[in-house]
Amino acid sequence: DDTILVADGGDFVGSAAYMLRPRGPLQWLDPGAFGTLGVGGGFALGTKAVYPDKPVLILFGDGACGFSLMEFDTFVRHKLPISAIIGNDACWSQIARDQIPWFNSIVGCELAFTNYEKVGEGLGANGAIIEDGNINEIEQKLRQLLNLENSKPTIINAIIGKTNFREGSISV
Repeated sequence: DDTILVADGGDFVGSAAYMLRPRGPLQWLDPGAFGTLGVGGGFALGTKAVYPDKPVLILFGDGACGFSLMEFDTFVRHKLPISAIIGNDACWSQIARDQIPWFNSIVGCELAFTNYEKVGEGLGANGAIIEDGNINEIEQKLRQLLNLENSKPTIINAIIGKTNFREGSISV
């Protein structure tokens, strides 16, 4: 389809880049090589302004979403049906992956399993959490939540586990 994917984060976005394929040019926007966190809300807002009829989905890491999650207030007030999936592993995983083995310390890398879906609800958006389930249940729930006919912004808090999928990748 013509969904535009906006990626904002480190490890979660790096993993998503391996698994998701945009369907056309200018359908993947990310922080770039320097990992400029916090671009998600602004990129999504600008994208929806330029392409009002195309679905826009933000892929946030749980750390990065803290920089622009409040843009959901803007999305709600202006009736912009922008959705987000937050990959929540309660960690700055891209940093922790190297910091822990090098320094035997996780200081500064731990986050809380925050109820981001409730933040969305508090701002007037739809909010939902996906914690577990088999792949078919998760896919069905995502399809329902990301229904393109839905005119209301949606935040999906996806609780994810730790993984070594990106171990050995170079991160700056």
